[in-house]
Amino acid sequence: MAHAKNHDYHILPPSIWPFMAAVSAFLMLFGAVLWMHGQGPWLGLIGFVGVLYVMFGWWADVVKESQVGDHTPVVRLGLRYGFIMFIMSEVMFFAAWFWSFFKHAMYPMGPLSPAVDGVWPPAGIETFDPWHLPLINTLILLCSGAAATWAHHALVHENNRKDLINGLILAIALGVIFTGFQAYEYSHAAFGFAGNIYGANFFMATGFHGFHVVIGTIFLAVCLIRAMKGHFTPEKHVGFEAAAWYWHFVDVVWLFLFASIYVWGR
Repeated sequence: MAHAKNHDYHILPPSIWPFMAAVSAFLMLFGAVLWMHGQGPWLGLIGFVGVLYVMFGWWADVVKESQVGDHTPVVRLGLRYGFIMFIMSEVMFFAAWFWSFFKHAMYPMGPLSPAVDGVWPPAGIETFDPWHLPLINTLILLCSGAAATWAHHALVHENNRKDLINGLILAIALGVIFTGFQAYEYSHAAFGFAGNIYGANFFMATGFHGFHVVIGTIFLAVCLIRAMKGHFTPEKHVGFEAAAWYWHFVDVVWLFLFASIYVWGR
């Protein structure tokens, strides 16, 4: 009884994960710099594997904490606030790429882009037709977001495990299809990443979005596994809630990318 918990907070035990995360991230980034200078990719790959291991181990511990009852209402509220701040940081990350694209589109002549020569898109750049594959990808991603919402509604309002699992399966499948179509589009691009500011902005903005789609798909896949194991209840489902928020954020960013880069930017 002397060690009984009489508060709503979760006091974390000492953990090696923050230290390992810092070391792995440093090795990955330092190795990437060495790779860019022709020293080989191995140090960066070691760091990357370390980062993946830390992510798996650390989040596995968080899942275990939730299963043993450490995630009280106050802790769950803190987790939600933390994830909201993470999404806000992601919004500012993409704002930088939109800023760069709009700046060069509206003022296509400057010290950093003299080759643009006052024309946008730059002369010789053949842009994508937004009303073919980009539009199809937009519909696919929106349908995936709707499937994630269906799964969330099934869990929270109906406690329907079957629809929860089916909705997640559909959302994941559509996310994988979106990624495949994006890769197909990249392989048929009439411009490259290097040599022009349009290509650099296009591939950085849409490429980082594609990376977020891959991360979000993995996030939903983990939630699917947990749903099959019965981890989520209508009252306790912070992990799935975070995945759904993240997926809707990815949807919204793509709508802005489609409207600004694919439609307006051409």
